[in-house]
Amino acid sequence: MLIPVVLAGGAGTRLWPMSRASFPKQFLPVVGPRSMLLETLDRFAGIEPADPIVVCQEAHRFVVAEQLRGAGWRAEILLEPAPRNTAPAIALAALQAMVRDPDAMLLVLPADHAIRDPEALRAALGPAQAAARQGRLVTFGVTPTRAETGYGYIEASEPPSEQFAVPIQRFVEKPDAATAETYLASGRYLWNSGMFLMRADRYLEELGAHRPDMLDAVTAAWEARQSDLDFLRVAPAPFAACEAESVDFAVMENTAEGCVVALDAGWSDVGSWQALWEIADKDAAGNALSGDVITEDVHGSLIHAESRLVTAVGVDDLLIVETSDAVLVTHREQAQEVKRIAAALKRDNRSEWDLHRRVHRPWGSYDGVHRAARYQVKHICVAPGGRLSLQQHFHRAEHWVVVCGTARVTSGDDTFLLTENQSTYIPLGMVHRLENPGKIPLELIEIQSGSYLGEDDIERFDDVYRRD
Repeated sequence: MLIPVVLAGGAGTRLWPMSRASFPKQFLPVVGPRSMLLETLDRFAGIEPADPIVVCQEAHRFVVAEQLRGAGWRAEILLEPAPRNTAPAIALAALQAMVRDPDAMLLVLPADHAIRDPEALRAALGPAQAAARQGRLVTFGVTPTRAETGYGYIEASEPPSEQFAVPIQRFVEKPDAATAETYLASGRYLWNSGMFLMRADRYLEELGAHRPDMLDAVTAAWEARQSDLDFLRVAPAPFAACEAESVDFAVMENTAEGCVVALDAGWSDVGSWQALWEIADKDAAGNALSGDVITEDVHGSLIHAESRLVTAVGVDDLLIVETSDAVLVTHREQAQEVKRIAAALKRDNRSEWDLHRRVHRPWGSYDGVHRAARYQVKHICVAPGGRLSLQQHFHRAEHWVVVCGTARVTSGDDTFLLTENQSTYIPLGMVHRLENPGKIPLELIEIQSGSYLGEDDIERFDDVYRRD
């Protein structure tokens, strides 16, 4: 049984302001019309694998479930209680896969990479599976097209091939420019893609041989697992005790069974705005433009407009990214440093590092239209069948005006329906609930007023989504 394992736990801070902590790049349509998570799953078309396993952070569980459901994918969703890098995440997936099939084979793919030629990846599965059946741990090494200093490399023990797996000599970290040139000239080095194919049992054996403490912690967490709605929760305490370590460092750099299949599939880790510019379609001046953008005498730039007109005149090699609540301007050579902006926002406790103006919830979403000292305005959208928790607030009152659809409102002991252009008032301290009983999205304008407007001013009494 070939089981795809999609690792969807990344943060994507170098693609700020598009990528945020609560909604990182793997859930966004960065390189196509669908999210990167769904683009990753689409690569399985034609090979008919078993239902995938998606490993993600608990904070992203409802986003993952909704995107999978909307695209018609059935998957097991494993929740990491804390981010611990790829080695523990793959171990969780391996343990779960062996419940279905003791001889399960794992195809491990990060959810935030781009591949222009998925057919080339599917073709590479043949030689990779042949080696994996023999107990080898196979990685896919990308044929380099330039002396890249932003990627790690794999040195093959002999000239790498797309037709068969070659033993790995060593993994090397990101090199300087001169070293990268020697790697490119040698013909024996490949970019480290972070994609793997291996038998689940063999991965666990090798992890136990080289990091028995990690295997013990992950196994203890997995054995205490519990089902929760669409998700599988593992025990937080033993998993948190596990060190955060990549699969390369924990296993692949230590095992004698590692091998690599060369892959030429238009791969990119989309790790920065520069990387996105490199793979994007460009105009005659070398500009990658998206959204409402007008340029004059602009060359070699990426300009992304999300919510308004963006114009540029007489500039070269810039990255300009506009979202509804932030604008980034930097030189392409400084693309890797964008993560410092995200870190500064987090340090200063600014919401822009974590949330977009539009915030997704399991019942739908809300858009923060305006905020002042003692009031704020939100545009709330509740999906058909969506149901907010039964709750109360201690520091704010709320006015609701329905602009589309039908709302079922619980306010104290009363329950009633509101239709378009009707409104209601929820006093401070009133126990209340909002539901959409209809078949179209419910949209309403919410005006909050009070001394404190934070999202943590909430006490839940009942919640169908089992949020604490």
